[in-house]
Amino acid sequence: MSNGRRARVTVTAAIEGAVDEAIAKRLIGYAGGQAGPIYGKWGKSRLEKKIGDYNNAARFSPWFVLVDLDTGCAVALRNAWLPAPASLMCFRIAVYEAEAWLMADAETLADYLEAPVSRVPRDPELSIDPKSGMIALARRSASEKIRGDMTPRAGDNRDIGPACNKRLADYARDRWRPGVAARRSDSLRRAIADLRALVANAAAR
Repeated sequence: MSNGRRARVTVTAAIEGAVDEAIAKRLIGYAGGQAGPIYGKWGKSRLEKKIGDYNNAARFSPWFVLVDLDTGCAVALRNAWLPAPASLMCFRIAVYEAEAWLMADAETLADYLEAPVSRVPRDPELSIDPKSGMIALARRSASEKIRGDMTPRAGDNRDIGPACNKRLADYARDRWRPGVAARRSDSLRRAIADLRALVANAAAR
């Protein structure tokens, strides 16, 4: 490059859904990389079926795969899905869901949702269903618009409101502070460290 600066490392990602996409892009940028194409977005089972293909691609270029633990043991899930990760693969598991990573930045989340910060769990990784926790927090919002977007309507069979995922994705992209959140989430702290190592490794090649 003419200014002597090296181009940022492009990291391809695969995720479960829309909120995870926003989180992955934010984390890649926070780790010093640049988000490339994002694959997946069709749930956990589809992601598992494609993990071998993604891992093969990570022999040649950097990849970040993010999956929720949901239940069970993170080590067992890792061994079942990816016992031999490629040299440029960063495979990380959110405990128990990636929404817990968002909740770990309690002050900013409470401000965004216009809800009491005291209602945000201080240790979000202990919550098996962080998304339900998000909905409960949104119910306490002072904003009628946020309540309407994020909480299910009467008679609706859905567990979330019509714009819940969009709200969380917007928060992850524009307001969330990964470095602050990592202080309350060990799985997030490890993910950031691994992503930084991935970017450094790829840049050195």
